[in-house]
Amino acid sequence: MFRLWAKIFEDNHMIKDSVWENDSQDLTRTKKVLKALEEVCVEFDLSVPIWLDKNIKEFQKVSKTRFYKDNFVEDIEFEYLEINVIEEDDFF
Repeated sequence: MFRLWAKIFEDNHMIKDSVWENDSQDLTRTKKVLKALEEVCVEFDLSVPIWLDKNIKEFQKVSKTRFYKDNFVEDIEFEYLEINVIEEDDFF
């Protein structure tokens, strides 16, 4: 099972969250992350944020990143969107 937790923060308070789950073995980890982010953004009624180099490096290192106003094409009414992987697929 693969699970990604997305949270919206304003003034250091979580104002909205969602967990996306996928138990398919057909998608790569990267495709699962991108699909999860896309579906969470639809749920939150947001445009999909742009992955900057900082986000990619941070996510590769700790499976977690934050998307701020400069990651979005349109204005957002919150401080940041944070995503992190909370469960990885077991391949054993």
